[in-house]
Amino acid sequence: MKNYNENAIYELNAPVPLKKAFPIGMQHVLTMFVNNITPILVIGALCNLTAGEKSVILQNAMFIAGIFTLIQCYKVWRFGANLPIVMGTSAGFIATLTAASAYGYKAVLGACFIGGLFEVLEGFFVKPLKKFFPPVVTGTVIMAIGLSLMPTGVKWLAGGAGTENYGSWQNLLVGFTVLMVVILTKQFTKGFTSIISILIGIIVGIVMAGCFGMLDFSGVGEAAWIGLPHFMPYSFEFHKGAIIPLLIMFIVTAVETIGDASAIAMGGLKREATDAELSGAVLADGLGSAVAALFGVLPNTSMSQNVGLVCMTKVVNRFCCACGAVFLIACGFCPKLGAVLSALPNCVLGGATVLPFSMIVISGMQMVFKEKMSGRNGVIVALALGLGTGLSSSGALAETPELVQLIFSQSGIVAAFIIATVLNLVLPKDEEKTETVSQTKEEKHMEKKKVVAAHGVS
Repeated sequence: MKNYNENAIYELNAPVPLKKAFPIGMQHVLTMFVNNITPILVIGALCNLTAGEKSVILQNAMFIAGIFTLIQCYKVWRFGANLPIVMGTSAGFIATLTAASAYGYKAVLGACFIGGLFEVLEGFFVKPLKKFFPPVVTGTVIMAIGLSLMPTGVKWLAGGAGTENYGSWQNLLVGFTVLMVVILTKQFTKGFTSIISILIGIIVGIVMAGCFGMLDFSGVGEAAWIGLPHFMPYSFEFHKGAIIPLLIMFIVTAVETIGDASAIAMGGLKREATDAELSGAVLADGLGSAVAALFGVLPNTSMSQNVGLVCMTKVVNRFCCACGAVFLIACGFCPKLGAVLSALPNCVLGGATVLPFSMIVISGMQMVFKEKMSGRNGVIVALALGLGTGLSSSGALAETPELVQLIFSQSGIVAAFIIATVLNLVLPKDEEKTETVSQTKEEKHMEKKKVVAAHGVS
């Protein structure tokens, strides 16, 4: 491509040569991979799925994630944001799906299918509902997303919570080495090398992990080279106890998707997302979750990890993101590719994601600080983040009704969103308060004049 512009990767629609676009796309795939498979492994274990069943679902998960990432990048009718949004199975659903798993995996999928259709309905009403989500609310939700992901990144860096060697010196050494390579490459190199700092860090981490004997490719040999995605591997069952909590979560994930799209527009394009972009993102989010259920896969939503990557690198080119989507689709037809990525140690991926996760918080702060933080807005952000994070991590609501726990105790994102939204509706705006104070002073002044006039004093 002779007329290639070096700044094309920082533009939404500019042409980028494949040799540059593919490595950038692979960064997106590697950043989201662990989060894409973890919910399936966790819920699959709770529902007693066999290794073969989980392998089929993981293969389908790659395929669906790739298809709907393409739809987000290149809009189909009203579905899709036309932004570099990467889709995948969200770990944010794990807590709610854990409760639903008591009814069995078929009931989980039935609830996900209904929830996905419900989110599609939400997507058509984003514009009239947008007035309830000004920057102070959306920015707070974005910050809550980043804050909720930061501990996850550190846990991965240490080997993955619950693993046998969690916190071992090998995990910590590899994880922190990857993190340092990412930082040094990002800050002390220029051009393309700086842009693919995450990928370079992951490669260094894989080499180190291999030296410590931490790579296990035994499953790669067993995986087939070619395999078609399986449609409807499970029938659906519908249980009220599984559906209702999921519907609440799908309201939250719609707001999270709005926050992700807003963060990409703000962090990568230096502007606010349009109504069409926000609506398209939520519509694709809901449709992706409904279609995912038809393939036996858990909810497919926008991946906040990749939002952090965009905010860090400022690379917003849709073609670059689409290259990663094509690779995910290829994994859906080649189980062996998925098996190779599954073998990457958690500590490597954790070290590579700590910085992008933290950058999401910065993106939220940039949105929030577009308005003054004194008075009303400061109270909204402080209480939403403070109570949201505290209620979800302290166990303070352990004795409250189950519905309250599902809403406020499972995710700081949910609690922060509800608190910020309610406070934004209830608290008077600072200018209204100023006007009220001015009116009160004027009334007192007029009353004083009346008293003076009544006593005949000029």
